[in-house]
Amino acid sequence: MTDKATKRRKSWTEKLAKYARPSTGRSLFQLSNTALLFGLAWLVMLGSLRISYWLTLALAIPAAGFLVRLFIIQHDCGHGSFFRSRAANNALGFAIGVLTLTPYGYWRRTHAIHHATAGNLDQRGLGDVNTLTVKEYLARSRWGRFRYRLYRHPIVLFGVGPIYEFILKHRLPLGAPFTWKKEWASVIWTNVVIASVIALMWLTIGIKPFLAVQVPITLLAGSAGVWLFYVQHQFEDTYWDGGGSWNFQTAGMHGSSYYDLPRVLHWFTGNIAVHHVHHLSSRIPNYRLLQCLRENPELQQVTRLTLWQSLKCVRLKLWDEDNKKLVGFRSLRRLRSGS
Repeated sequence: MTDKATKRRKSWTEKLAKYARPSTGRSLFQLSNTALLFGLAWLVMLGSLRISYWLTLALAIPAAGFLVRLFIIQHDCGHGSFFRSRAANNALGFAIGVLTLTPYGYWRRTHAIHHATAGNLDQRGLGDVNTLTVKEYLARSRWGRFRYRLYRHPIVLFGVGPIYEFILKHRLPLGAPFTWKKEWASVIWTNVVIASVIALMWLTIGIKPFLAVQVPITLLAGSAGVWLFYVQHQFEDTYWDGGGSWNFQTAGMHGSSYYDLPRVLHWFTGNIAVHHVHHLSSRIPNYRLLQCLRENPELQQVTRLTLWQSLKCVRLKLWDEDNKKLVGFRSLRRLRSGS
């Protein structure tokens, strides 16, 4: 890292430090209202099974929103930004991980790698959405291109992908080195508690009512979570670099979007849409991100995506190293001809 880059990173660290202070009162209030609303929504869904399953599915939408908000709290715990106590963060993060089907210790480590390498072409593959450059894609065999196209298809990314990620992969993440003993322990213990919860539900309310309520919540929340993660980094003028030119500050400011959502969606998503600020300082609690954005005009000079604009990001599939932007498969013919 150059002296200039080092000074700039230190400057931002000092500037954002005042926001990186969790408030126990605000954290407890956020946790209590979110957990209460999720529990209430779950019970109402259970009762609605006697009326109509269509009503149950409709109620799964807000319930999934509450689960996404709980995941953001778990996310803050992983960054050590929800409570001042490390033990409290870890205990709460593990407990919420049972609800989100996300082993806390394993996820915390892979997510830390994501923060340390986001936008780095030389360090892809762990904790991010698999992204090829145009040249890498063209160098693949026909079968290799088909597999990549299939992986990047919206039905796979936001439909099949969340099922695989949260229900299957998190139960046995074989991509994790076996030297990660603490992380593997978190996987095992999370699975044990999940199995215990399922057994308890089976003995009390019955397995069919439990699954009828929980499965749609999990699927909707999982898809919403993957979508948020995708759109926060996969937009046209995002940032990718390599060969020693990658810069943490630039990756944070320009490789992460400001997803300008309606206020109610900011609430459900725990302000994680202010993603560039989060990447500049992951120790800022989610409830201080908007304040930090408002009080620092320079942080407002970044890529801003509205809901409508974000939908167009789905077509972006490849990183064009020559033009420094994400492009879709339809752009390949033009790029090949050099026009």
